[in-house]
Amino acid sequence: MSWGTELWDQFDNLEKHTQWGIDILEKYIKFVKERTDIELSYAKQLRNLSKKYQPKKNSKEEEEYKYTACKAFLSTLNEMNDYAGQHEVISENMTSQITVDLMRYVQELKQERKSNFHDGRKAQQHIETCWKQLESSKRRFERDCKEADRAQQYFEKMDADINVTKADVEKARQQAQLRHQMAEDSKADYSSILQRFNQEQWEYYHTHIPNIFQKIQEMEERRIVRIGESMKTYAEVDRQVIPIIGKCLDGIVKAAESIDQKNDSQLVVEAYKSGFEPPGDIEFEDYTQPMKRTVSENSLSSSKEGKPELKFGGKSRGKLWPFIKKNKSPKQQKEPLSHRFNEFMTSKPKIHCFRSLKRGLSLKLGATPEDFSNLPPEQRRKKLQQKVDDLNKEIQKETDQRDAITKMKDVYLKNPQMGDPASLDHKLAEVTQNIERLRLETQKFEAWLAEVEGRLPARSEQARRQSGMYDGQTHQTVTNCAQDRESSPDGSYTEEQSQESELKVLATDFDDEFDDEEPLPAIGTCKALYTFEGQNEGTISVVEGETLSVIEEDKGDGWTRIRRNEDEEGYVPTSYVEVYLDKNAKGAKTYI
Repeated sequence: MSWGTELWDQFDNLEKHTQWGIDILEKYIKFVKERTDIELSYAKQLRNLSKKYQPKKNSKEEEEYKYTACKAFLSTLNEMNDYAGQHEVISENMTSQITVDLMRYVQELKQERKSNFHDGRKAQQHIETCWKQLESSKRRFERDCKEADRAQQYFEKMDADINVTKADVEKARQQAQLRHQMAEDSKADYSSILQRFNQEQWEYYHTHIPNIFQKIQEMEERRIVRIGESMKTYAEVDRQVIPIIGKCLDGIVKAAESIDQKNDSQLVVEAYKSGFEPPGDIEFEDYTQPMKRTVSENSLSSSKEGKPELKFGGKSRGKLWPFIKKNKSPKQQKEPLSHRFNEFMTSKPKIHCFRSLKRGLSLKLGATPEDFSNLPPEQRRKKLQQKVDDLNKEIQKETDQRDAITKMKDVYLKNPQMGDPASLDHKLAEVTQNIERLRLETQKFEAWLAEVEGRLPARSEQARRQSGMYDGQTHQTVTNCAQDRESSPDGSYTEEQSQESELKVLATDFDDEFDDEEPLPAIGTCKALYTFEGQNEGTISVVEGETLSVIEEDKGDGWTRIRRNEDEEGYVPTSYVEVYLDKNAKGAKTYI
């Protein structure tokens, strides 16, 4: 089956059909291109989804991912990220192997089609020209024959007329012969042109047109084969990533199977275990003792003998006298918080150690103590251990840097042309100073850690001096605690008293005052010199150039308390801000 023989007279329809084939190919290219755009968009959305649920660095969410269920979810997010990457691979492969290749082929196809139909039109124009020549020679031959016939009839008429001279007859005869000769020449020319036209026409319909149509047929068949191969490539591109996508899904299943509920339960215990012992049994308090004392009042001997009966279980109830709380009258005006606090600071402590008060105040103010004394023992031990490990890592890092600088200095000493050894002295001294500072910090936290773990009998004096802003008062409080044990009315003050009752009384007093506490007034303003990321509890983040209110100046610990928008306050390093104190403010200093 050949288009040249079967469709020899369908030149125009073949031209339309081949153009339709190119349009189909371009439509398929557009389809693949849109599919690649969808794959890219889908991959981008998957990556954004995975990124959206990734834990943020240095946040509480990051700590939650120690649980196996959260780890499995994180693995799922990572696998989804790889899954999105495979869709990007699909898009890239379809673009390079199908879209780009077919677009180039379409251009070649259009050029080849244009060339073939140009040859076909050229052959058509040639055969049409030959046909016009044939028609022209035919008409000339017909005209010459008619002219020769008329000339012959005129000659015969003149020859038969006796009145015509011989000269006129001769002239008519010559004219007839001339016309006859012209007719013969036209006949020969027409015959020659006709023979040549028949030859051209045979070649046109049996050679030129079949060859041209055969090329067009081959071109069209190559287009059909090419689009079929592209469809196969389209499927293969998808099939190639199926194993990797399967691995991603297998990774998600493996992550799900790695979830261990028992391990997560143990992590909850480790995260929230306080280390305290459960409370013991509550002792029976005998309120019938006053009745017995009243019955025996008339006898001195019975009174003396009744004294021991005031004790229950070998413990004196008189030891609670400093902690008896007066009943508040509804009409009694509440004293200001500052008066109550000053009274507490000047009086004997109502709890056995000032550290408990410091811990409560730290929680109220939103600041985390350096020694983590606000945490339960077990949690405090973990925080201190983590701090010691971090400091050891920093020390190792600084030590490596010092060794590298020392080696570089030795190289400069041996080869002065490479650099000046003296230029490294400042950096070496700075690194050495940092190492010493970190070692002191490590010793301080190790001392606190040893105290928590029971390795040391008590907190060292050096660590106590470095613990915070209440250090001097702490020593005085401990001393006062010891004095109180000796100065109780009955001399029986012991640590076995009901400390829980004491703490409840004090906590009730301070809770009442803090609930009614008014916001501290501003004593000045400050401008942030640098950006500070307040990541610890009690601190506040500031941006360089930001202006805020100062509500508490530096007390010598390197921190200044500031406020933003009346509802957000916290501490920032004093060196990070430039302070402008109000001279009229109470207790404000006049420095910048």
